[in-house]
Parts: sequence; C-alpha cells; structure tokens
Amino acid sequence: MSPKLLLVVPCYNEQEILQLTNQRLNTYFDQLLELKKIDSSSKICYVNDGSKDTTWTIIDSLTKSNSRVLGVKLAKNFGHQNAVLAGLFSFVDQYDCYITIDADLQDDIRAIGDMIDKFNDGNSVVYGVREDRTSDTFFKKFTAELFYKIMEKLGVPVVFNHADFRLIDNKVLKEFANYKEYNMFIRGIIPTIGFPSDKVYYKRLEREAGESKYPFSKMLAFAWKGITSFSTVPMRMVLWFGVINFIVSFVIGFYVLWSKIQGVAVSGWTSTLLPMAFFSGSNMIAIGLIGEYVGKIYEEVKGRPRYIIEKISNAGDSENHNVGK
Repeated sequence: MSPKLLLVVPCYNEQEILQLTNQRLNTYFDQLLELKKIDSSSKICYVNDGSKDTTWTIIDSLTKSNSRVLGVKLAKNFGHQNAVLAGLFSFVDQYDCYITIDADLQDDIRAIGDMIDKFNDGNSVVYGVREDRTSDTFFKKFTAELFYKIMEKLGVPVVFNHADFRLIDNKVLKEFANYKEYNMFIRGIIPTIGFPSDKVYYKRLEREAGESKYPFSKMLAFAWKGITSFSTVPMRMVLWFGVINFIVSFVIGFYVLWSKIQGVAVSGWTSTLLPMAFFSGSNMIAIGLIGEYVGKIYEEVKGRPRYIIEKISNAGDSENHNVGK
C-alpha cells in the first residue's frame, strides 16, 4: 500500500520562486502517483513564516486552485526551524510520513522517491545528504565543514552534510512532539529519537530565483544555537580556561617573587597592565558565555509558544488544531 505523504515547505519572502516551486512539486507528485509510490491523498503544505512580500497571497491562491496544496500562515516571523515545526505538528496522525524541504528546491526533489523507497524498506527516518560541496564557495564549504566537525567534537549527534531535507514517519513525529524546548535544533534532535534510519545522497542544485534567506550572520547564529542547545562543553571550557588563568597568574607571581629576592627592579606599568587586561578580558568572556546559557534557561522557563498559527487553508478539520505550540 502506498504511503500517504505530507511535504512541508517553509517559506519566507519567496514570491519570486514559489510559483515555479509549486509547479515542479506538483509535476513530481504526479510522477510519484503514476509509479504508485504515494497515495492520492498526499499533500504539499506551504508554511508562510511571516513573509513581508506576497508569499501568503500566492499560497492562499494555490490552496484555492489545487486541492493538493495546504497553507499554514504564521502570525509573524518565528524563524525557519519553528516554521518547519508548525507544518509538521499541525498534521500529526494525519499522514504516514512527512518530508521537509526548502522552497528554493536546491535540495533535489528527485531524492524524495528514494526516501519513500527507504521508508517502505522499514526506515522511520531518512536523511537527505549532500554528495559533495563542489557548488559552494571555498569560504562556505570551509565554514560548513568546520561546523560539522565542531559539532561532532562537542558530542552533538548531527549527520554530516545534512540540513533539514529529511523524511520521518508518523511514529517519529509523535515522539518528536514530546520535545518541548523553546530553542529547537531539529537536525540535532531527530538522531536522538532513535528508530531505524538511512540516508539518501543527492547533488545540491543552484537557486533559480530569489535570494538566500541564510546569510553568513544567520548561519553563524544558527550554528551557535545548535552548539549551546545541545552541548555544555563550552561551559566546561570556561572552567579549564579559569584553571589556565590560575596557572599563568601563579607563574607571574613566582616571577615577581623571584625578582624581589634577586633584587631585580621591575619597572614600568606594562608588566602590571598586561596581566590585568588579560584576566579582566577573560573574565568578561567567561561571564558572557555563562550568561548565554542563563539566557536560554530564561527563555525556556517562560514557556512561550514557539510559533502561533494565524490561519490554515484547505486543511478541513485541521483548522481546529492548536494555534500555538
């Protein structure tokens, strides 16, 4: 029996490419139906993450002209990860499997068929993994590989060269819904859930229209969020940094005592100012890092919703679902 699939597509200011994206996804869905890989009730769900352009107008129009298309409108911009969550959690228990993919379709949609084959083989999670990074600039390739290596060293269970292009079944989704933290790092959480998993490899394509919504500043913030949400190693580094500072100060103190015994005059303010600057600066770094973790605790204990849904289009009784999560 062919699985009932929901394809979740988070969108933020995607008016330039959304029509083309929808055309290609619907064409590919028709091919999957002909091959009997998916059930005829499978859907495509576009999640509007507070776009400032006409993205929601396009999505709403698509839902009215195509019964296969669903639309979820968030009340404001909650971020890519929360938009993915909104699309998934709004339809728990309604589909056999769920695939998330970005609206720019740089992730090759032809890998979806392979994911479904892996799902039919008994896998509850199927990761879309890039074959290589030849299409990236040297800087982007270097920083991306550095990110994965750092995460691996810190013990964060990420899949190398995997972003948010993946398949999960309904069983995994229900367990995933039990993760209530506000600072959600999805690609680190999914591997911790367990269940049988596999990978599908694909080549990254060029973006055909619009601009990337992940400049370097956002990628850096995302990487930091992943590290601090999943690992306490940076906190331990503060401890070891303090130990090193103590050793250095002990050596300096020994040198000053030795100079006093030997009668060597220690002149000038440099020898005094440099250690003070070093230790005060290192203390500020340590306090700032601790503050980062305290800030995350503050966000968690407030218990505010990760997203708020303003409207769900063409979803039948799905409109009765909770608007905040």
